[in-house]
Amino acid sequence: MNTRTSVLASILTLSLLAACRGSYDVTYPLPAQTSSSLSSSSSLSSSSSLSSSPKSVLIKVPFQTQAPLENWDAVHEQACEEAALILVQSYLNGKTITPEQMQEQIATVISFEADHGYKQDVTVEELKQIAADMFELQGRILTDVTTNSLKKELAAGHPIIIPAAGRMLKNPYYSGEGPWYHMLVVIGYNDTSFITNDVGTKRGEHYAYSYSTLIGAIHNWTGADDMIASGPKAVLVLSK
Repeated sequence: MNTRTSVLASILTLSLLAACRGSYDVTYPLPAQTSSSLSSSSSLSSSSSLSSSPKSVLIKVPFQTQAPLENWDAVHEQACEEAALILVQSYLNGKTITPEQMQEQIATVISFEADHGYKQDVTVEELKQIAADMFELQGRILTDVTTNSLKKELAAGHPIIIPAAGRMLKNPYYSGEGPWYHMLVVIGYNDTSFITNDVGTKRGEHYAYSYSTLIGAIHNWTGADDMIASGPKAVLVLSK
């Protein structure tokens, strides 16, 4: 790569990072910091409001991976559902989370699932029930899954747990081809992309997926890896 090409590549990389991590029309902090659905410390541009579909939104859901101590063993390689749930319940309770806390909570959720007959992979419907039983959270399953419907939920301050055919996400930071089945948390959007906390990689904080890539990859668990692309589109929104 010559010097000119290297400089241009660096500029492009910085531009992409700025687009994903820069200012947003609406920013939701942890709920404990606010007495209303939109904090007084939130950033709201003069040309945007919740009623007029802000151009960009970021919900500050805390981040840890599904292998928070970097122990990508057989258990943690399958812990995306538990990790996504823990991040959202931490956000809803106004809490940050350390790697050690994440590790402990993942183990607790996995133990609960084993005791109550859940299989290693769970659907969004099953995760909704786990969230209710373990954390007393209310859940809504959305089956009208479009770019606009997800943006509407995010603009209202609702992080979204999505089930995905993991290999359709084409995340270059996944190991190998990536997981057949995966869950992650959508926390915002900008002009071109959904912003996620993708628990499947240590580079997953505020990871951007294009609208078409994310929507195309959303598929609920079917019970078989090779059938995941035929799974129905459904996502989970949790609240206290």
